[in-house]
Amino acid sequence: MTRRLKILISAYACEPGKGSEPGVGWNFAVHMARHHDIWVLTRANNRPVIEPELARRPIPSLHFVYYDLPRWARFWKRGQRGVQLYYYLWQLGALGVARRLHAEVGFDLVHHVTFVCYWKPTFLPWLGIPYVLGPLGGGESAPKAFWPSLGLRGIVYEAVRETARWLGERDPLVRRSVREALVVLATTPETAARAEQLGAGMVKCVSQVALPKEELTVLAALPDPPPSPTRFLGLGRLLGWKGQHLGLEAFARAKLEDAEYWIVGDGPERRRLERLVRHLGVGDRVRFFAQVPREQVLELLSEVHALVHPSLHDSGGWVCLEAMAAGRPVICLDLGGPAMQVTEETGFRVAATSPAVAITGLANAMRALATDLALRSRMGAAARERARAFAWAQRVRQVADWYNVVADIVGCHHDRSRPTKGTALAKHDRCGVEPLA
Repeated sequence: MTRRLKILISAYACEPGKGSEPGVGWNFAVHMARHHDIWVLTRANNRPVIEPELARRPIPSLHFVYYDLPRWARFWKRGQRGVQLYYYLWQLGALGVARRLHAEVGFDLVHHVTFVCYWKPTFLPWLGIPYVLGPLGGGESAPKAFWPSLGLRGIVYEAVRETARWLGERDPLVRRSVREALVVLATTPETAARAEQLGAGMVKCVSQVALPKEELTVLAALPDPPPSPTRFLGLGRLLGWKGQHLGLEAFARAKLEDAEYWIVGDGPERRRLERLVRHLGVGDRVRFFAQVPREQVLELLSEVHALVHPSLHDSGGWVCLEAMAAGRPVICLDLGGPAMQVTEETGFRVAATSPAVAITGLANAMRALATDLALRSRMGAAARERARAFAWAQRVRQVADWYNVVADIVGCHHDRSRPTKGTALAKHDRCGVEPLA
């Protein structure tokens, strides 16, 4: 029998109406509150957007507790500048808040949800109660064969990222964060493998990507575009590792005269991509759109036939799920989060052994979708159907039921003691790449 538990969720990033990490924190908490009594510990600067939303849609079983470092200790943080150090210090200060809250409420479980990065620590193990970690990402890497194609800026970024991850894996606080968790939820097999190397007992692959039911309905209702010209869409920040240079080279190689490639987004790679378009001689069939509001993104999505998302290390990939929900096939590399979402029925997962192989595979996929209208229609319908499995309500319901299994195994309703290494819960139980949905 399912019982309501008292659960503390740590969600540094948590905002309504957002995607990515803030969306993970918010949606996980809101939907979990349908099954258990939830307290969310998050940053105080999220309060101005959270409180009005709760006033409009009250959730009696959902409680927010806000914490930030003192003003004198955060003056140096501006936007993304200093965010890593600030997150580290925030976790340390939040532990005191969590301890006081636990003394008052008496939690059955504590769950760290965001940041979604396996090599950044949380201090929740020091609460001394059953503890769940994830979904975690960050274990994915751009294959070394692709580094030269990224340009100097992209190579420096990858080198810095690899170094930061290497250092994080050797941080004793990170290692304890992983080892002390009763279960680590990993967004991809790559992250699961790294969590296991850090000493995780139980690891399960759970995609961090999901959409509210209302959004799935809106996307499913988008009209189909006219049959021609065939339009491919690249959507997201223009960063080297997002791989849009591979998509453009594939588009040129496909030699599709009655086709267009739309790129929506902005970023440091914009000029480099524009130069590449001129070099490839496809400037008359490639359009760049600046970063646009979500409403306009939906309008553009209704005018295209397929999404091209050749990301080299993406833990999630919300844009892939959104395109699938709209009935658009997805062309991606067989890497990271997108490869968990896209199947042979819903799109193309292209081998990423080298840039040449990837470009050829992407070009073949574009050519197939442009010339085989029946295939395009069939994949679009299958994509729309598969997207339903990624509804937040369904994802969280399964995790919520699973909490009770954890509670029963560790006896947290009685003594809240942590399990020993010899318990059944500590046994390795890694799932495959299918999401819990």
